[in-house]
Amino acid sequence: MTDTENSTKEEQVQQQDTMEQQDTMEQEATEPQTDSVEDLQKRLAEAEAAQKEAQDKLLRAHAEIENIRRRSERELENAHKYGMEKFATELLPIIDSLEFGLVAASADDADIEKVREGTELTIKMLASVFDKFGINSVHPVDEAFDPEFHQAMSMIEHPEKDPNTVIDVMQKGYMLNDRLIRPAMVVVSKAPAKTDKENDEKT
Repeated sequence: MTDTENSTKEEQVQQQDTMEQQDTMEQEATEPQTDSVEDLQKRLAEAEAAQKEAQDKLLRAHAEIENIRRRSERELENAHKYGMEKFATELLPIIDSLEFGLVAASADDADIEKVREGTELTIKMLASVFDKFGINSVHPVDEAFDPEFHQAMSMIEHPEKDPNTVIDVMQKGYMLNDRLIRPAMVVVSKAPAKTDKENDEKT
């Protein structure tokens, strides 16, 4: 075989190899493209499903928040309306006792001693209710005058008491837990005025 024939044969083989390589490349390029479209469609479907699920969750969350808001408003309204219900219920027996005492005191043959005992019992009942609800009396006899809790109605000289000492309570004060709801009206001692003799001795 001549050199020319050999060269021609080699060229044909190279052309055939080149064509086969091109076919292989085209096939490889085509097949991934098909897989990529299917993958994108799958991902799109998953994304749409996830979006729908997220939207459903958001709607349910909004509905739950709205229910909580309405329930809170209703509970707050009821608290304002009926917050004193328990306290009022505790006061009813005291009102009953006062009414019974009034009827007993109005009778022609009223027994003053029994009326007094009934009144004392009613006061004890009221004190018990106050204690249950954190209401405490302020009765500061022999205590130092405190303008935060006491209201001075008058000042009196008292030789046996230090100045600014509460010597009498005209009306008790009351605290609701740690808050003053009414100051005690009190009489406060003051230093005795100096006599003319003491003034002369000082001068």
